[in-house]
Amino acid sequence: MVELKSTSEIAAMREAGRVVAGILAAIREQASVGTSLGELDELARERLAQAGARSPFLNYHPRFAPSPYPAVICASVNDVIVHGIPDGYRLRDGDLLSVDCGAQLDGWTGDAATSLIVGEARPEDQRLIEAAESALRAAIEAARPGGRLGDLGHAIGTVGRGLGYGIPPRWGGHGIGRAMHEEPDVPNEGRPGRGLRLVPGLVLAIEPMFLAGGRDAFRLAPDGWAVRTADGSRAAHAEHTVAVTADGPRVLTID
Repeated sequence: MVELKSTSEIAAMREAGRVVAGILAAIREQASVGTSLGELDELARERLAQAGARSPFLNYHPRFAPSPYPAVICASVNDVIVHGIPDGYRLRDGDLLSVDCGAQLDGWTGDAATSLIVGEARPEDQRLIEAAESALRAAIEAARPGGRLGDLGHAIGTVGRGLGYGIPPRWGGHGIGRAMHEEPDVPNEGRPGRGLRLVPGLVLAIEPMFLAGGRDAFRLAPDGWAVRTADGSRAAHAEHTVAVTADGPRVLTID
């Protein structure tokens, strides 16, 4: 069942979103050649504790995974699309890193992701990241009362397909509120004018994922969590938590 949020509940979610935004900003500043993914996870843990928040990622155990998630961020490098587990890997010059982070504060959840390049950027990687961010902006713009859920997927798919990128099926955004994952699913492709009608109080985590190789195929890593491109090409991921309001879309996971 889709649960609509009141104005005061959206305000509470905004506070959780601020925590997420602050963590991602700190990680962007910290991520450099030689930094380990585990160090980034530890940074996020410290920021969560300072804010009095908890992680909705830690110990999360969906049906597809063989074990609970062991970290508070997802750190996905190069060909990892999403759900990379932070470990001792040290970032190298030119790595494309996507970081997904969530926070629960006073019973409400925020969720966002950002992609960045460590050290010297390859132009094709920068274009990939910019495309994911552009698709996210287009979908946010479409998150208005009277629209349809398919409008968001159409906005994302139009950007990605127009630039020749792959879009992994089954992976996309979701409703969010007291839980990290709520109804409805938010696909990264869709038909405009179709699907759930958007109304004030609907809060969504919108998260385009683009694959540089142009293929949609993916594979799960042996750990059962990391989702990798099947052809080894690089991937980018962008995400914000967005509330549909009478005044238009409101992004909750920004500073």
